[in-house]
Amino acid sequence: MNSEPPVGKIDVSKPHPARRYDYWLGGKDNFPSDRESADMVAEAFPTVRLAALENRSFLRRAVAYLADEGVRQFLDIGAGLPTAGNVHEIAQNIAPESRVVYVDNDPIVLAHARELLNSSPEGATAYLDADIREPDRILGHPDLARVLDMNQPVALMLVAIMHFMTDDDSPYELVRKLCDALPSGSYLVMTHATSDHLSAEELAENNAANQRSGVPFRLRTTEEFTRFFTDLELIPPGIGSVMTWRPGEWRPHPRPEAVSMLSGVARIP
Repeated sequence: MNSEPPVGKIDVSKPHPARRYDYWLGGKDNFPSDRESADMVAEAFPTVRLAALENRSFLRRAVAYLADEGVRQFLDIGAGLPTAGNVHEIAQNIAPESRVVYVDNDPIVLAHARELLNSSPEGATAYLDADIREPDRILGHPDLARVLDMNQPVALMLVAIMHFMTDDDSPYELVRKLCDALPSGSYLVMTHATSDHLSAEELAENNAANQRSGVPFRLRTTEEFTRFFTDLELIPPGIGSVMTWRPGEWRPHPRPEAVSMLSGVARIP
């Protein structure tokens, strides 16, 4: 990956969630506006970098679990910038024939699409420049039809994206529409920032920091997060912290309130 982000059509004056996330993960593909926005959030949520790392660790475990269970197709919406352990790398390491479609709306991700598209010879990958708020555009995209067989199970990855959907974006309807387009035996994988561990004062401080950051953000409670999985079959251990979802070998974990990220994996009946 280049050390300097390509500018092109990118509006560097406005922060973007993908580049902000890249900054928290220690990446180099971000701009001053992204770093300033990220630092504003960190003022109210000092462990946000830890949350980003634990979220990424969950993604890797979830993909590995599903690949071991026989899932060979993945639709990763809000994929973000390439980093170690991308979905196709994990899935194809287990099953080289795995097929992955990445979706993001940030031009800088498109600029690095070649890294995302470095598939195994047996599998396939594609990148769609699209927004989750336009599910019909995603589902009807010819590149999605080229890579994914929508008659076979697909893992829908919505990792750290739905908290950028405000109530005005009709988030539950968006997720339902995407899930309804997938065949039986598909899966929904989701993580979401939560307000569960915040006092009323801390929640107000976080909301103010997110508003100042210039990126719409909506913390949700466990109850609100669980609504996304209505009528789906949750895989044990069910809804909980990203740290506690099938953690594998024992390792010391930070306190859940230091991460404040919920996760869930569910089968679509």
